Amino acid sequence: MRFETGQIVVRRYRRGPWRTWAQPMRVVRDDDAGLLLWAPEGGEFARLIDVDGRTTHDVSPDLMHDPKLKLHTWRGNDVLILMPPDAGYSVWWFFTGGEFSGWYVNLEKPYVRQDDGVETTDLVLDVVATPDRQWEWKDTDEFAELTGHPLYFDAATAAQIRAEAERLTKLIDTGEFPFDDTHTGFRPDPGWPLPRFAPGALDR
Repeated sequence: MRFETGQIVVRRYRRGPWRTWAQPMRVVRDDDAGLLLWAPEGGEFARLIDVDGRTTHDVSPDLMHDPKLKLHTWRGNDVLILMPPDAGYSVWWFFTGGEFSGWYVNLEKPYVRQDDGVETTDLVLDVVATPDRQWEWKDTDEFAELTGHPLYFDAATAAQIRAEAERLTKLIDTGEFPFDDTHTGFRPDPGWPLPRFAPGALDR
């Protein structure tokens, strides 16, 4: 089952029994190259937050106090996300004021399709790259701290995640797809309204 261009689907993260993130996004393309999704500034998203205001960047979900998905508004940029099939990562193109402002590589498990979207698990380690392909690691301390945690990954899996990230940084260095000019001039359909959650989507 593939999604239709223009359709709104929900991109979700899960950690054990907890849904940690959900974001409605517009389908740009869904084909053999992967699922390409668009989320403009001003759209909705939800993230897991406990009663103390902590997120999964602060503490693992098993140590949260009464965590719940809380609705927010996406601010700061527009984002185009490519989720290649069976890949352990997604690639994000950020746009600020309508202009391409850099890439973001999010290490994550291969996604699973659902009736109304896709679900994956974030693997913590990320790479940020500027338009001139200067890159740096992100969340390395958190990645090291969570290695061995039963909800995350063991040392062997962490090494595999790091190896995949290093492979992708080599593509950044050489300007190979997806870190060439592909999608850097993307413009959404001007008739697309802001993506919002359908009723009940946060309860799934």
